[in-house]
Amino acid sequence: MTGTTARADKNSFSGGAWHLAALLGGNVALALGPWLVRLTDTGPVAAGFWRMLLPLPLFAWLAWRERGPVRPPRRAVLVLLAAGAFFAADLACWHVGIERTRLGNATLFGNSGSVLLMLWGIVALRRAPRRAEWTAIAAALAGAAILMGRSLEISTATLVGDLFCLAAGVFYVFYLIPAQAARATMGQWSVLGLVCAAAAPALLAIALALGEPVWPGDAGWLPVIGLALSSQVVGQGLLVYSMKHFPALIVGMALLTQPAIAAAVGWLAFGETLGGPDLAGMALVSAALVLARTRAPVGPRVRA
Repeated sequence: MTGTTARADKNSFSGGAWHLAALLGGNVALALGPWLVRLTDTGPVAAGFWRMLLPLPLFAWLAWRERGPVRPPRRAVLVLLAAGAFFAADLACWHVGIERTRLGNATLFGNSGSVLLMLWGIVALRRAPRRAEWTAIAAALAGAAILMGRSLEISTATLVGDLFCLAAGVFYVFYLIPAQAARATMGQWSVLGLVCAAAAPALLAIALALGEPVWPGDAGWLPVIGLALSSQVVGQGLLVYSMKHFPALIVGMALLTQPAIAAAVGWLAFGETLGGPDLAGMALVSAALVLARTRAPVGPRVRA
């Protein structure tokens, strides 16, 4: 075995069925975010502030419990704090966009970061993708395009909201890549705690600068708490836990399942009809994940 091969083996991923279930479960919880944001009666950016602040004591306690004998590298901590700032920008743009465009458009443009993450995953392979990987990529993009394209409506009335959601997708990638790199040496709760600690004050400052109402009104605390628990504790908790075990290419593909999840939620909760194209899109995204997981060789770990 050559030195290059040995290094690749050392840095390879070994996610199992449970890790894949956690990755998909996190996306299920995250797909509920747009509805919960609209249920809150704080400002949209203020809702992101509460999403970051409310779980912070829990994350700090869990991070203290999982601490190891070696303190995390200072560089990793600084990179995570920067990632938290990008996450704050992502949430601010996305929550503002959700209020100014259709939920289908918000899902589409908010998930634009999935495609960018997949492209980064191809670069991180440090080789040309193999046939199975190209097939998985094509299936994932085709399935997501079918699902999201059916709900996409472009108009001048929603253009500003669409642009905010598109910017959010770009900012999300600059959060995910360093967060995944930090998982190589840090526990999931330490990562989430540092990210929330950086993002919460930034979101509060943006909300106040925009003149948003920060304290919940007649709707009460339930929607805000539900957003914090589902999107941050469960959604980001499972996502950050699982991303240590998969390359960026598969993480990006998994994020593309959110339109499929949103369509399924609409069918179960609101009685929306699932047509043949919806089912075909879901099947393509699912097949892409199975193909990428079982056939495609894994690549080296992403480094910040």
